[in-house]
Amino acid sequence: MSEDITSLIKENVIQGRVTADDEGMDEGLVGQPGVTELVEQALADGVSVADIINKGLTAGMSVVGEKFEAKEYFIPDMLASAEAVGNAMEILEPYLTQSGISAKGTILVATVKGDLHDIGKNIVSILLRGAGYIVKDLGNDVEPQAIVEAVRAEKPQFLGLSALLTSTMVHMGETIQALKDNDLRDSVKVVIGGAPVSEDFARSIGADGYGADGFQAVAVVESLSAA
Repeated sequence: MSEDITSLIKENVIQGRVTADDEGMDEGLVGQPGVTELVEQALADGVSVADIINKGLTAGMSVVGEKFEAKEYFIPDMLASAEAVGNAMEILEPYLTQSGISAKGTILVATVKGDLHDIGKNIVSILLRGAGYIVKDLGNDVEPQAIVEAVRAEKPQFLGLSALLTSTMVHMGETIQALKDNDLRDSVKVVIGGAPVSEDFARSIGADGYGADGFQAVAVVESLSAA
């Protein structure tokens, strides 16, 4: 029974169905339970939170990532699946501590000074939560010093910085320099991303990693966790 319901959760993540009212990618799914109903049912049936996350949510998003890389899925498709996972994680959050599941780490995320775009940051946040990380979102248009103070207070293992404009990506470097000036740079791994950002740029400003999209960002954080 556990395998059946986690498989259904996985399939509905792939379909991008949050609730029974959602259509999904295939026809004829309206009225069938979506991810949130299935997660609630799995909890009621005594399925472990670990299985719901690993066999259902994370497994589903892995398939979505493959489809996105193969250009079978596009950004709206990925957003629908990410929304389904985000809603599921909200349901599961109170159960995480009870079940003894410890988070892999804490990551602060922010869109840098002068930039109000947040879609990419929000997708990465949802995917990281689904992968087992505690994510604290500092918001958009965040000054370097505000990020420094948050790092000092929260003591995260990771810091994710996003920018969508070439005119604002310069503030990523300023933020890393501010961390150095406050003797905090060695305490946190910095991962950057956004449309104008590149691997070369990440290296040039001293970032620890670069994610071209949400899935790659998660992979980078995972690799840095294992390092």
